[in-house]
Amino acid sequence: MRPYRSLFVCLLCLCFGLKAKAQTSTTFVVYDSLPQLISRLKSDTNLTMVVKFWATWCKPCVEELPYFEEYNQRYETQKVKVLLVSLDFKSQLQKKFIPFLETAKLKSEVVLFADQDANAWIPYFDQEWDGAIPATYVIKGQRNGFHQGKFADFSDLESFIKPFRGPSPSAPGR
Repeated sequence: MRPYRSLFVCLLCLCFGLKAKAQTSTTFVVYDSLPQLISRLKSDTNLTMVVKFWATWCKPCVEELPYFEEYNQRYETQKVKVLLVSLDFKSQLQKKFIPFLETAKLKSEVVLFADQDANAWIPYFDQEWDGAIPATYVIKGQRNGFHQGKFADFSDLESFIKPFRGPSPSAPGR
């Protein structure tokens, strides 16, 4: 009878885990290493990938999330992808990260980047980056750009990304 007890406990844990995941309105992936994140960034070289480094505990990061959400929605038909890369601690996943996602209801793709060896991965994005967030990295093919700090507004973000994407979207009704 005891071998079934451990199976029952495993199934019970799995069910609770799936239920918690199903309740999260925004899905996310956890990447534990830079190669995983790089693989995601380079998965489609025809896309303009807008990577926002942020964390739930960073007030300026959270304040500018709506700009990125608007950008993602406005340019979704133009081969532009917004990737929200959270630098929250993996240990805070259940307590802070998932509850934030449930409240925020983000539409952009979300990644929890759990690689704690920042000295190894920060220079990949920009040699001058000191690791402060918010920070934004844009990549299209072999071209890339980096912006450290908060964008003043949506048009500030749009201006930064414009050189990396195609023509502007048509105005509604055209």
